[in-house]
Formats: sequence, structure tokens, C-alpha cells
Amino acid sequence: MKTAICLALGSSLAIAPAQDAKNPYLSLQVEMKQAIARGNAWLAKQQQEDGHWDNAELPAFTALALTAAVRDPGLDTKADLPAPVAKGFKWLLDQQKEDGGIYNKGLSVYNTATSVTALTAANREIFEPAIVKGRKHLIGEQWDIGEKGEADHKNDGGIGYGSHNDRADMSNTYLAIEALALSKKVIEDGKHGQQPDLDWDAAITFLSRCQNLEETNDKDFTAESEQNKGGFTYSPDESKAGEDKLPDGRTALRSYGSISYAGLLSLIYAKLGPDDPRVKAVKEWLGKNYTLSENPGMGAEGLYYYYQTMSKALSAANINKLELADGKQADWRKDLAGALLSKQREDGSWANANGRWMESNPVLVTAYSVMSLEQIYHSIPGEP
Repeated sequence: MKTAICLALGSSLAIAPAQDAKNPYLSLQVEMKQAIARGNAWLAKQQQEDGHWDNAELPAFTALALTAAVRDPGLDTKADLPAPVAKGFKWLLDQQKEDGGIYNKGLSVYNTATSVTALTAANREIFEPAIVKGRKHLIGEQWDIGEKGEADHKNDGGIGYGSHNDRADMSNTYLAIEALALSKKVIEDGKHGQQPDLDWDAAITFLSRCQNLEETNDKDFTAESEQNKGGFTYSPDESKAGEDKLPDGRTALRSYGSISYAGLLSLIYAKLGPDDPRVKAVKEWLGKNYTLSENPGMGAEGLYYYYQTMSKALSAANINKLELADGKQADWRKDLAGALLSKQREDGSWANANGRWMESNPVLVTAYSVMSLEQIYHSIPGEP
């Protein structure tokens, strides 16, 4: 039975103010705040009686809805969490296992990473023990085959769906890196004792092996081609966007948009600076392939995942205007916000007509969209 609740997350409408020369995003901020409130109100109505969203076997759905709720600019962060949100977090915590993971039927990394990010976003001390345990689970899932610390296997340094039972990939690696980077503040003061950390050097090696950049990629699984140079692939030897056969007989994996933004975000959280060749190369590829009409290389597949990774990566990179191939600069905040606002449905939700990676599910896609708008909103210069 669904709980028909509308959270009071700043849902009152306001008339957009005139453009402010000191803040060119002022009018857009008002529109985004209203769209966020409508999206969160729709999500609130989808919450199940026991507190979870959509699919109890995938706590990630609940975690994404909760992250959207607690990052709403209309929420009073100093007040107690609204009762439905608190109920959702209680359900999420109840799914945590002895190994620290927050999952039910597999996919422990995907579910735990999104859950740790949600618990961190809530910024409540009571959630810290669960965050610490979740961090340990994610760190324990980093691949290291053979000699300790030697990145001799293609998966080494990366993270997969869990239990080292398949392979490491960029999607799970980026989600885990993001969760660990955002939650690091919880362990920095030492009150939870000495805590393990990711092998960041190994992680950087894995990230490099997923990037089409021969300068820093130490494995020759595939060849770099000009149109793919700098972008990222799903794993060191696979791209969801397919591959090209080069005239010399070698194979070049195609770079694609969503995973290239995931790569940029991961490099930044791994503390590589803007002058690092990997960072420069991926930003150049993203500039050459900049678009809001599709997920470059994938079309409509994973479009809202693409919007999510774009908003997070460009925010973390402190990029206000993205340099394009023709020398022009794109105001990505206005472009991305405009694309999302235009796609919001009358009831406040979003959905992708292309169902790959579950994007026909409006709960998942509405959470992605709300979080993307919140990321844009909070990344506007001058905003806290």
C-alpha cells in the first residue's frame, strides 16, 4: 500500500524575479526550485508503507529518492527530517548486513554506494556508524589479484558489482569512489578510530586503463583512435558503445558520454589536478562531444544517468563554462537545467522512453532528474 504524502520541501510557487546582473542564474534558480519541489512531491507519493521506494530488492532506489529529498533547497536542514524521509532512512538502515553492505539480492556495491551517499547527504550524526560500516564494505570490494599492491590484473584497482565474482567496471568504481570521497568527512576527526582507505594509486591505474589515452594507459587491450581519444569506456576491454576496427587491424573501443563524465568525476576525487593529462584529455573529449539531446555514443540509452554524471562531474571540476571543439564555451548549467525542465511531466515526474538500464522506471529517472537539478542549483557560484 502506497503512502500518499506530499513532503513540505519548498513546494510553494513563486513568481520568477527579473534577471539579476550579479546573478545570471536567479530566474533559473526559481524555476529549478519549483521543479525540484514538484519532483520530490511526486516521489513522496510513491513511497511504500514500510518506507522503501519501488523495489525492496534494490535499496539503491530508496537511497536515490532520499538523496533527492535531503538535497532539496527548500528543506530546512537544521530541523528534524520530515517523518516520511526519516521512515525511509530507517528502512534503508534496516537493510545493512553484517559485512557492512546495504543490499538485499546482490549488486552490493551499487546499492551500498548509493546508500552511503544518501546517508552522508542527510548530514546526521546518528547515521555515522552505518556510513563507517558501508565504507569498509566498499573498500573491501576493490580488486587486487596477485601480488599485493601490484596492478597486474586488468581489474586491479577497480570495483565491480560485488564479491569479485565478475569484473570491475567504471560505473561501480565511480559510484564507490564518489561515496567514499563524500563520506570521508565522517572519519577524518578520528572519533570512529583508525579506518581503512581505498588504494587510490591502484584506483587511478584502473581508471587509466578505462580511458582511451595511450599516454597513461599501461595495457594495450585496445588502440586509441582520434575520435575516441580522452574518453572513457565501461571497462579496460569493453565499451557499451561498441568498437571500431582500425586500418592496422587493431580494435578501438568507443568512448561514450555518461561514463566519460563518470571518469572525470573519479579522477577529480582521486585528487588529480586540472593539468594532469588524463583530466585534460577527458575534458577535451567531452567538449568535442557536448550535447544535451542524447548520451553521446549511446543515443537515448542511459540519458538521465548521463545528465546525472554531467552535473556532478562539471560541478566537482569547478567548470563554469565548458570549452567546446570550435572554441566557444557552453554554459552547461543553463543548458542542462533547460533540458531537464523541458522534460518534466505534468505530474512532476520524469521517464525515459528508452528502457535500457531501467530508465523507463519513473521513480529511478525522477530521482536522477531531481538530483541533477539540485546539483546544478547548489553548484551555482555564490551558493552554499
